Amino acid sequence: MDADDDKGRKPALELACPADVRERLEVIKRAYKAVSGKWKTEILCLLSLCPMRFNEIKRSIPGITQHMLSAQLRALENAGLVIRRVYQEAPQRVEYEMSESGRALRPVTDAVYQWALRYVPAALQDS
Repeated sequence: MDADDDKGRKPALELACPADVRERLEVIKRAYKAVSGKWKTEILCLLSLCPMRFNEIKRSIPGITQHMLSAQLRALENAGLVIRRVYQEAPQRVEYEMSESGRALRPVTDAVYQWALRYVPAALQDS
């Protein structure tokens, strides 16, 4: 039976591995969280080509809703992968572009692409 702490809560479970491995895992999970999510890869792919306005992105991704695009762009901006530029014009113009850290993902995505071609079965593509 697990021991409870003095407030009746169960202690947090910890992965049974060395601390440096747990730390590495946490950093990797943080990176996955920054880039995973519905439509994030599509948005990053488009913005790797050139800066785009909101409606250009929306028209380029069939099936994405305005709400979802806003939420994902905001998440990517908060993660530091995308920059939102507001131009003080009439009417106001807003563009999104890859940040330096977003552009630094390119070799990582290239490596994942090569790995997937070699090791991930095509049957998993649409799962």
